[in-house]
Amino acid sequence: MRELLEKIATEGEVLAGGVLKVDRFLNHQVAPQLMKRIGEAFAGRFCGERPTKVLTLESSGISPAIMAAYELGIPLVVARKRRPVTMADDVYRAEVYSFTKQETNEIVVSRSLLNSGDRVLIIDDFLANGQAALGMTEIVQQAGAVVAGIGIVIEKAFQDGGRLLRARGFRVVSLACIASLDGGVIQFADEVMSQ
Repeated sequence: MRELLEKIATEGEVLAGGVLKVDRFLNHQVAPQLMKRIGEAFAGRFCGERPTKVLTLESSGISPAIMAAYELGIPLVVARKRRPVTMADDVYRAEVYSFTKQETNEIVVSRSLLNSGDRVLIIDDFLANGQAALGMTEIVQQAGAVVAGIGIVIEKAFQDGGRLLRARGFRVVSLACIASLDGGVIQFADEVMSQ
């Protein structure tokens, strides 16, 4: 995904505390053509796993996840951080800590949307400490479903999330891997991280 790497290099901004701001194309303003190609990339890498659903966490993961679901021809399920009044109490739950927001949220998915026959592809925008992805794997496991894989747009390879998920046996594919943000400079890992 050379185009993604170029966008990160030219439009990404390194903030204090190891935060990479990519709100010009990924999570505040969205580049739809790039999201389409990201969806195609995830579909190509995971179609052999025969996923039946894509799962993401609101809100930043929705753009890449919906494009992956579209390319795979399967539904997208969005884990909610706040349960709307229209959602019944019959939900799967997990707690997720957000490094960038410095808060813990309970995420929920209606039990009617995931079942034991599903093969779920998890898609998210970032992988740092792995808490969001782990929370979504918990929800998939509560449903008795199978995690078909985890697709990440940008992985911070210098943090533990990727190693943690891979050590638990999950297939994780990251389209861009950041080796370091030291000194405010974005340094990419030599290769895309995948298992």
